[in-house]
Amino acid sequence: MANFAVDPSVLAPHVPAGTLLDSCGGTTYASVVAFRFLGTRVRGIPVPFHRNFEEINLRFYVRRQHPEGVRRGVVFLKEVVPRWAIAAVARRVYHEPYIALPTRSTIEPPGRQGRTFAYGWRLASGWCALEASVRDAPALPAAGSVEEFIAEHYWGYNRQPDGSTMEYRVDHPPWKVWHATGSRFTCDVAALCGPAFERWLTAPPASVFVADGSPVTVYPGRRLT
Repeated sequence: MANFAVDPSVLAPHVPAGTLLDSCGGTTYASVVAFRFLGTRVRGIPVPFHRNFEEINLRFYVRRQHPEGVRRGVVFLKEVVPRWAIAAVARRVYHEPYIALPTRSTIEPPGRQGRTFAYGWRLASGWCALEASVRDAPALPAAGSVEEFIAEHYWGYNRQPDGSTMEYRVDHPPWKVWHATGSRFTCDVAALCGPAFERWLTAPPASVFVADGSPVTVYPGRRLT
């Protein structure tokens, strides 16, 4: 998870109705997140040849006031997967901004010098990369930290074609994280995300960390009224 400080005016046009742009310590963030789906099931049913694959996404953070309390969530600006069928279904059924591109990943086993996590995706201009090196053991992020803010979001929000907002719940245990001892992010940002993000995502990231991951459940969405 590579996290970049972004001017709120860049993110404001993408905030779904019924939510507010969220921040941590007065800073608004966009994150480039790379991970592996493993053992994926849709409504409990495994789909052959579509269970294990990489995803790379660009996301930012919003909140919504609910009678039960504040719901903190994410909004996806771009989601990259290697299989066109996944991207097509996600766009058509859920109106999520998926695209299909070649992807690759390498996760080194723990060693004396630590380990490196590396993900790649290929645009027309060439391969992009997000990599992070870590050492020692992961730990739960400190309360109030940027890492906690980035990792601990349990709601997703998605703008629908008619301007309404879809809200869905994401369930997973708290993730332990490693702070990156070194990282690399190379990408044709304008081609992937649009020129408005180029200035912000080509600057050094405010933080980079790796989360250990876990089983995750994504629940059916409901439209906000």
